[in-house]
Amino acid sequence: MGALAAKALLSGMLIAAIAELARRLPMLGALLTALPLIAIFAMMLLWVENPDAENMARYSQATFWYVLPTLPMFLLIPALLRHGVGFWLSLLLGILLTLLLYWLMLFVGARWSLKL
Repeated sequence: MGALAAKALLSGMLIAAIAELARRLPMLGALLTALPLIAIFAMMLLWVENPDAENMARYSQATFWYVLPTLPMFLLIPALLRHGVGFWLSLLLGILLTLLLYWLMLFVGARWSLKL
């Protein structure tokens, strides 16, 4: 239980630090956010706890496919904000777009035998 709490605390501190940096330096905060820090951190913890190459390969490959549907959200939200749409509605629409794209990816992926 202590290890789980330590992981949660470290992850929370990382997110809080990036958010604070983004408040002062948006471009640097965005760069750090774009880096797959959480995925890399998760991979390291997963490897330490269970050094299984096949499991790590499946995790890494699935992460790649799950990241792709999130990318258009980061184009839609700023476009909506610049056209006067409020933040919360823009965020909601971005999330809905991402969910739609996840569903589409799973539907198309199943037809192409993509295993996630």
